[in-house]
Amino acid sequence: MTRSREAWISFLATRVVGIAVDAAVIGLAYLSAFALRFDFQEPTSLGGWTTVARSYVVVCAVHLASLLLFGCYRLAWRRVRGSELPQYIGAMMFACGVLTLMRYFLPNVTLSHIRPPYSITVICFFLATIGVVGVRVLWRVYWTSRVKEDTLLERNVKHFDNTVARRFLSGKVVMVTGAGGSIGSEIVRQVAAAGAKKVLMVERGENALYEINRRMNDARCVPLMYDVNDRDKMDALFASEKPEVVLHAAAYKHVPMVEMNPEEGWRNNTEATRKLAMLAAAYGVRRFVLISTDKAVNPVSVMGKTKLAAEQAIMALNDSSTPQLPDSPTSFCAVRFGNVFGSSGSVVPLFREQIAKRQPITVTHPDMKRYFMTIEEAVSLVLQAASRDERAIYTLDMGEPVRILDLAEGMIEQAGYRPYVDIPIVFTGVRPGEKLFEELDVSERSCYKTDMAKIYITK
Repeated sequence: MTRSREAWISFLATRVVGIAVDAAVIGLAYLSAFALRFDFQEPTSLGGWTTVARSYVVVCAVHLASLLLFGCYRLAWRRVRGSELPQYIGAMMFACGVLTLMRYFLPNVTLSHIRPPYSITVICFFLATIGVVGVRVLWRVYWTSRVKEDTLLERNVKHFDNTVARRFLSGKVVMVTGAGGSIGSEIVRQVAAAGAKKVLMVERGENALYEINRRMNDARCVPLMYDVNDRDKMDALFASEKPEVVLHAAAYKHVPMVEMNPEEGWRNNTEATRKLAMLAAAYGVRRFVLISTDKAVNPVSVMGKTKLAAEQAIMALNDSSTPQLPDSPTSFCAVRFGNVFGSSGSVVPLFREQIAKRQPITVTHPDMKRYFMTIEEAVSLVLQAASRDERAIYTLDMGEPVRILDLAEGMIEQAGYRPYVDIPIVFTGVRPGEKLFEELDVSERSCYKTDMAKIYITK
């Protein structure tokens, strides 16, 4: 059975359940209307509860037909919005009008089972409208409160003991480059929470720097609109602030963009890292951490190659015989991990935007897989690795890779839509520089296990 056919079957099944719920709500509203109209006594003048039950069949059919006619059963409960309320209200008003006309044009009392009184029709309109809309709103509130996107990682999100990292960072001056990015801003938050004496937030993008500075609102966090490629300004910054730890997250991360602009990718990802590392060594920084990527493993993209070259550049500085840096106390390391769930460089924001606009979801290949971590997980492990002593390339254990197609389907469903029914999924083809599978291996063949969970040293 194809995914599209499965989606349609699921769609029809959920709509049957929705119709049953609406029938129950309308029945309760109709019964309540009689109870209110006749002071909770049996309406003997209309033939009693038996006639009421018979007339309910007609009333329910008119309401359900109206909801269907107004397209309400094409709307998802989990995604009900204020802009959709006129459809529901219009459907209920239409049903009210039909029942009123039936009462007017069918005056024969023997037809009372299909012509409810005017007062009952009006009261039922208000109660049924509140009920039909109310169950949808309550379902959305319930669903929103229990569903989080990170459940799509198909594993439990890990929470780590950061005691060692906090002890290492407490009281220190820490420089964070790329501080306004998704990863950089979370690094800033966790470093400040760890008790750093000062956090130098280096970011060349004005808007990104403004946002992280506004969110932190902390006198210890200093916003610095610097470009890490500007060696003279960075030299002056090292000289004046004397950072003890550098967490280098500034980089170009979009594979297609770097593929089309290789010279700029090399300048920003490799050369800037080398210059920054040289300054860190010259000014006696204690620990320099490069935020790397799984794409540096056997790279096929320009971005992956620039990050691998950056790793090699800083690891070369660990050699005590480096002529430019005799007796430097700086310890250099890199941390490799895959996609960060929800970061600006991942597919998640793109999927969110496409779903919000009801546009087709674009997936490059049905078999494309990627490793994912939440931002909090990744940064927590980065800071733990920073607190260690090894001059090494660390690899984070990110669990099993997630198929991008499964992620797209899951996000559509969480938004309250049906994949292939409400929102199509189209395959656009693998782009230049992309792999179907990243090679982030933490087995004994490739890595040494450390005493910290999920952190490995690359052989």
